[in-house]
Amino acid sequence: MKLNTLLLSAFALLAALTNPAALAQGKPIRLIVPYAAGGPIDVTARVLAERVKDSLGAVIIENRPGAGGNIGADAVAKAAPDGLTIGIAATATHAINPWLYKAMPYNAANDFAPITQMLRVPNVLVMNAETAQRLKIGTLADLVAYARANPDKLNYGSGGNGSAGHLAGEMLKKEAGISAMHIPFNGGNPAQLALLGGQVDFNFDNLATAAPNIRSGKLKAIAVTTLARSNALPEVPPMADTLKGFAIDTWWGLVAPAATPKDVLTRLNQAFVAALNAPETKTRFAALLAEPVPTSPETFGAFMAAERAKYEPVVKASGATVD
Repeated sequence: MKLNTLLLSAFALLAALTNPAALAQGKPIRLIVPYAAGGPIDVTARVLAERVKDSLGAVIIENRPGAGGNIGADAVAKAAPDGLTIGIAATATHAINPWLYKAMPYNAANDFAPITQMLRVPNVLVMNAETAQRLKIGTLADLVAYARANPDKLNYGSGGNGSAGHLAGEMLKKEAGISAMHIPFNGGNPAQLALLGGQVDFNFDNLATAAPNIRSGKLKAIAVTTLARSNALPEVPPMADTLKGFAIDTWWGLVAPAATPKDVLTRLNQAFVAALNAPETKTRFAALLAEPVPTSPETFGAFMAAERAKYEPVVKASGATVD
């Protein structure tokens, strides 16, 4: 009986050591967001942290912004792989920055263990409504035709060199065989103000940011950048209808340090996937025009690898670099 009791105790201890919920009883799980508080990534992380507290215990959000997300991502990569530190992986930190920055503090491919993708937010190609009417551009095909007939007449704005909006413009130029001057601004808001003021002809903007001006009629939505139509803007066709395979949207998900045990990752995945699938969560995220994308760790890992491969030639062709 003593042997059986000892064996049972040993198994119970092993389960506790590999169970994030059990670990969280003594210390909260730290979820590092590599961006400032208040943005969409931060908001959605806090929603999920609240949803998983019954299954994982307390999850504390720690904002570590800076260097395009690299500071926070590096903190996750170098944390102890015990299930008590996880973080956000985003388009910038895990697909764009590895090709944009001359020196990276972490290896996006090898230093992280995927947990699940969280969300996808479509980007949208928008024009100032008056400009679109004046140039008689109502569709992507119209824009491409105008650009081909008027080389170097169009320009587009973005939140800066190497930003998602910049790279989407470079991808459009490459895929459509057109030219357009890129005008970088210091952030997405100044770029949108320039578009509204008629200083630039078109932008690729986050749908959640652009939606109010689309609805008010100030901006003309030309196409969304997801492969399929967006539920948030179903009347607007995808870029892929005109340029086959064109897809460049904003995404983020959860990762842990690379050496985190597989059973710990499984438990984290189960808790966060359940939270993402909850009707209340979907309702909250729909208000942000964000689509939940719960996945297995393997699926999210393969997705991030594909995104890195997609962005490498785009970043290099853009010529954008950050020291």
